[in-house]
Amino acid sequence: MDLSYILNELGEEREHYFNAVSPPIMQTSNFAFKKVDDLRSAFADEMSTYLYSRGLNPTVDILRKKLAALDGAEDCLVFNNGAAAIFAAVLANVKTGDHIVSVSKPYTWVQRMFDVILPRFGITTTYVDGRKTENYMEATKPNTTFYYLESPNSWDFALQDIEAVAAYAKQKNITTLIDNSYCTPLYQQPLQMGIDMAMQTATKYIGGHSDTLGGVLCGTHAMIKKIFDSEYLNIGSGIQPFNAWLLIRGLRTLPARLERINRSTQKLVAFIRSHPAVSSIIYPFDENFGQYQLAKKQMKEAPGLFTFYFKATSRQQIVTFCESLQHIQMAVSWGGHESLLLPRCAALQDEDFDASNPEHQMARIYVGLEDPEYLVADLDQAFKAAF
Repeated sequence: MDLSYILNELGEEREHYFNAVSPPIMQTSNFAFKKVDDLRSAFADEMSTYLYSRGLNPTVDILRKKLAALDGAEDCLVFNNGAAAIFAAVLANVKTGDHIVSVSKPYTWVQRMFDVILPRFGITTTYVDGRKTENYMEATKPNTTFYYLESPNSWDFALQDIEAVAAYAKQKNITTLIDNSYCTPLYQQPLQMGIDMAMQTATKYIGGHSDTLGGVLCGTHAMIKKIFDSEYLNIGSGIQPFNAWLLIRGLRTLPARLERINRSTQKLVAFIRSHPAVSSIIYPFDENFGQYQLAKKQMKEAPGLFTFYFKATSRQQIVTFCESLQHIQMAVSWGGHESLLLPRCAALQDEDFDASNPEHQMARIYVGLEDPEYLVADLDQAFKAAF
């Protein structure tokens, strides 16, 4: 299916809403019926029609169709945020006594689910270095039912061999879920590599404007229906129509934004890599990246986000650098119009800083839509102020 068709036409039956170019926001909670039997059918299968916007909603459905097509999936659900999407996907596919294998150091709220919530129901998790497929295999037990992947993750960009992990999981009848937020479906297609469910945080590149949250979950219709009928409806974590409309708006410019971000990223990577105050960088498409060949095999591009290590002798040097930035903002997340920096030492007190600990020297940068020369100049003056 053509990308331009997906982003600009798919799901948009304009003759149903006055031929408006932009779809309306169906900001309704409820839908009326004229026949009792139609209402009875809606009660029996809430995914077959519009009954209550906690389930299906026309504006949200336009977004669902587009996002499913982008992932090459049969169906899709959109949640209020990425954490909710992951929570529903896992909860729908595990039971008491089950065992999960997850990449080590996953997204914060995923790890909280695995470490705090699921153990209350007798579900255990083993964390592995996902860079080696055999680690998944060796950690698998007779009661393992679920694999969780992040490829790449958003700090050290560790990859999993997606095809290999998915193939082994299918042999063992293990359900797989991957967080594909870094690449988006434009630059990586996990479902085509055999993964059961692909998730991404629409808060980031899909939205693109740092003004809404969203979480996307794509898979087979049977899997999505299973989650919809239980966790999605019961938890009530589906996205609201206005937020869905914002994400539809964001999709229109997604390819153009990613292309610009990619071009700018190469310039910032080159500048930071060669700076004397930097010891090294971590970027999947850098030839010195340990999994460079796998990155090039699985990913079309590596957009916008990379990590670098300062050569700081104190935490205060990093603090001075960060607080000297005039245009690059300090914040979590990524994917919006604005460039961001996140220093790892923000979680430390001055006395806890260890200059010999690489993690204390880490900073993650996201390259937004500003002119790259503008960003390089900002970084340059901050380095001069601190080093």
